[in-house]
Amino acid sequence: MALASTLIEKDILALDTDEKNTTVTTGGALNSSSEIHPSGTTGPVVTRRELWAYYLYYSGDNGIGPFGYSLTLFQGLITTAGYDPIQGPGSSCLAEGNSGQCVVPWAGGTKAVSSVVLIANGVSFAVMTLIFTSMNSVADYGTLARWMFLLVTCICWGAQYASITLTKPSRWPVAMVLYMIGNISCGATLVFFAAIFPRLARHTEKTRTLRERYANEDIDRETFEREESMEKNRISNISTMYSCIGETVVLCLGLSVLLPLSDNPLVDNYTIILVNSYWVVVGIWWFIFQQPRPGPPLPKGENYLTIGWKQIWATLKEYKRLPYTFIYLFGFFLLADGLNTTLVLIFICQNATFTFSFLENTYLTLAQTLAGAAGMLGFWYIQRYWKISTKKMLVVPIIVTVLIPFWGMLGIWTDKVGFHNVWEYWAYNIVFGLLQTPFFAYSQTMMAELTPPGYENMFFALFGLSNRASSMIGPNVIQAIIDKSGSNWMAFPFLFAISLCASLIIWLGVDEQQGRRAAQAWARSNQVRN
Repeated sequence: MALASTLIEKDILALDTDEKNTTVTTGGALNSSSEIHPSGTTGPVVTRRELWAYYLYYSGDNGIGPFGYSLTLFQGLITTAGYDPIQGPGSSCLAEGNSGQCVVPWAGGTKAVSSVVLIANGVSFAVMTLIFTSMNSVADYGTLARWMFLLVTCICWGAQYASITLTKPSRWPVAMVLYMIGNISCGATLVFFAAIFPRLARHTEKTRTLRERYANEDIDRETFEREESMEKNRISNISTMYSCIGETVVLCLGLSVLLPLSDNPLVDNYTIILVNSYWVVVGIWWFIFQQPRPGPPLPKGENYLTIGWKQIWATLKEYKRLPYTFIYLFGFFLLADGLNTTLVLIFICQNATFTFSFLENTYLTLAQTLAGAAGMLGFWYIQRYWKISTKKMLVVPIIVTVLIPFWGMLGIWTDKVGFHNVWEYWAYNIVFGLLQTPFFAYSQTMMAELTPPGYENMFFALFGLSNRASSMIGPNVIQAIIDKSGSNWMAFPFLFAISLCASLIIWLGVDEQQGRRAAQAWARSNQVRN
């Protein structure tokens, strides 16, 4: 770490020297903005219409369909098709007096339904790893990001509409495939979406004014960085709030189908189609109103199939110049593994408690999203009022991330608490909304702070890789624990331990200000070499 700090100081010193020696003027003002953000001075100013289209897209891409309803439909079909291993083939997993276990034929033997669901998630995350490492780095060049974003969005829309074909329990393998396609493509859309907001923040009218004031030495560097960071947080927090609002809207749309058609055997399928249509209606505007901010052309002698891997490898070799970025990525890798797997496990337990009811899950998720919107507003008000840094705001949801599996772990020794009771799921969803929803905004804003300008797609691909690929570990570990123990609750100690370890790494190992300046220095030196 001492060597890394020395390298950072040299890079930042060179950066500061170049800023002071810059003599290029634009409109009569000293333009040192390119020294702060090598790629931040090109492209049009963000319009109100464009920003609204960005928020609306996230309102539709809220995950309720691909991550929630599709999983419930898949788990419901496979459970109906399975049998109680204690009572033998032909028995029903949903009959009164069953053992609480449920298996389906799998690879010449049998496997627990919970394990099959976790395998589907693990395979999905493995495919995401391939996509993020080979595709997203390429998206920093030219206009590829725009078209790749549209492609994965359309694939997700198509997988959701195909859910109308899932009409009987024997089609659970098809449900599994569609769930994985939706999971993978929706995960990819979220990575592309997150990579956009740092560039938007650098091109707002406020940021450009701040950059000009800094160039004219009306404000110091610390003030500029603090205010620009607040602009990143503003866009990230408001977009996350609109995601919560979008969740509320689609859940209400779901209720408009689930209540009057409760006796219709295809009501769950109709619900998925309706909420997916909402995403199409509000999401298409981003691809219409997005303004062109292309990246540099592909370097000579390179091709689109291999440059992504080359870039990532070259970047990894220079980790000493970006220590805080990679410490955060490693910590987030572990934290995302713990959080994502915990959410899947709790959702599995919740589905079993409420007998895979779309209606009950809709009520629970509605409580979560309303609390989430309130939580985002509260967190943003507190941060804006007291000018609190991104890392300090991230601490609260990280603590909650650790406490959730701890609570589930208590269920090993008692039935009074630990996700055994209906009231606990109501409390969990409300607390998650208020205190955990901001995690998704602040974790990606933290990544934006530590990302070299102009390399957003590559580093957010690594961020997405940390988020999704890490979850290959958790689902596979806990499905083995569940298979061996026969209890979902025995998996919570592993999730608590990995979440606690990750939290300590981020709390103690990441310096936000030094990491931001190192990223800026790295981006500039890398452009000079190229």
